[in-house]
Amino acid sequence: MSKSVAEKVREFRAEARFQRTSPQKAKLVLDTIKGMRVEQALNTVHFSTKRMAPAIEKVLRSAIQNATYVSQEQGLDVDVDNLYVRTAVANEGPRMKRIRPAPMGRAFRYQRRMAHIIVTVAEKKSGNVTAMAVEPEAPAVKKGSPKKAVAKKTAAKKAPAKKTATKKKAAK
Repeated sequence: MSKSVAEKVREFRAEARFQRTSPQKAKLVLDTIKGMRVEQALNTVHFSTKRMAPAIEKVLRSAIQNATYVSQEQGLDVDVDNLYVRTAVANEGPRMKRIRPAPMGRAFRYQRRMAHIIVTVAEKKSGNVTAMAVEPEAPAVKKGSPKKAVAKKTAAKKAPAKKTATKKKAAK
């Protein structure tokens, strides 16, 4: 039992709810920091030009502070240098319905979206998890394989052409 408790990865999370932006715009920033080490993620968010970057930086710093606080309270040994961003999610919040004046006395309705931002950091174990921020590169392509790829593409293009031709014949 003690091994399973020791091997369990501790997660620390922080939330920012009812942020006045659409979740789609927040996800643009969150997707850049997923899997990064905390220090690198802070630098990335700090120098981002997106409007949501300061709010996301605040949530990320809060998650780091939660990790240090919980580790001190529970007597855990959490190294802040080994923390990485495990999940970064922007969920949809409530929408505010608004009305905009339109010509000839009409009114157009539109919605102002909100997002709930959740960032989770976890401690990276030395042997278990490798660098998640670095994506594996594609294997080197041999000279013979592009011909195969071209043959597959042309075959795929011919199939829809045949379908449309049969439809035209049936229509006549």
